[in-house]
Amino acid sequence: MIEARHLTKRYGSTTAVDDLSFTVRPGTVTGFLGPNGAGKSTTMRMLLGLDRPSGGEALINGQPYSALKGPLHHVGSLLDAKDVHPGRTARAHLGALALSNGIPRRRVDEVLDLVGLSSVAGKRIKGFSLGMSQRLGIAAAMLGDPEVLMFDEPVNGLDPEGILWIRNFMKALAAEGRTVFVSSHLMNEMAVTADHLVVIGRGRLLRDEPTQAFIDASSGTSVRVRSPHLSQLAELLTGQGLRPTSVDGALKVVDTTPEAVGELAAAHGLTLHELVTEHASLEAAFMEMTSDSVQYHAEAPAAAVLEEAAK
Repeated sequence: MIEARHLTKRYGSTTAVDDLSFTVRPGTVTGFLGPNGAGKSTTMRMLLGLDRPSGGEALINGQPYSALKGPLHHVGSLLDAKDVHPGRTARAHLGALALSNGIPRRRVDEVLDLVGLSSVAGKRIKGFSLGMSQRLGIAAAMLGDPEVLMFDEPVNGLDPEGILWIRNFMKALAAEGRTVFVSSHLMNEMAVTADHLVVIGRGRLLRDEPTQAFIDASSGTSVRVRSPHLSQLAELLTGQGLRPTSVDGALKVVDTTPEAVGELAAAHGLTLHELVTEHASLEAAFMEMTSDSVQYHAEAPAAAVLEEAAK
């Protein structure tokens, strides 16, 4: 289990993490989301003892990382896939980590095989692509067979097959009862990987809840209804104080439920051909939630610039 208790980190007059508290529990993949500059990497570094908090505490299974004996046996992490000695081979890199943590040498070959790098184990890391480096970082994280895993942007540089692999891999780790905490900017990937979300903005906690609950709370959730009596149905909905809009031969209605729309249609003898709830995407929900926490806002290009670029 991972615990952040009133974590705070200041750099001079700048507060990167502000009184942040959350718990990452075993058995689920917990996504860690936030705009650039939100404090995600700083938080992960404090959890791993790489940065000292200005206030609060960070705990791994009830202890600060610095108090763990043989830390790779308790927590595995991947923060920067390229932060390795480029002149070493993959096997030598993992071998050094194993030796320093009292891990049997045979485990090196096991994790190389686990991440699909056995065929390049003897090659120097400087020749690795970003995707290969990510796999090596995951191998290092798994070296001690830990119960807690932390990954920062683990799918960067991976091809579609690699992304599918890491998604299923993280789910399998959680299914084994491990604690899996993963930061990513790929909303579509987090939507199908993370069971729970911790969302921060400007160093503060915005949401700590199941992924589907986060999406459902978005104003983007609506009801879609198709009927041969659309104009009549639209009038009835408007009379209920709703604002139906016509989209692709159907009506889209927010701030209501399929049950309410269905009962209204039935009360007036109107036939329905489709009645479903359309949920907002995780990306849309995330953008809505963090709109006030984005550090850098880019302006949309002027129409003239877009026209010129299209020529």
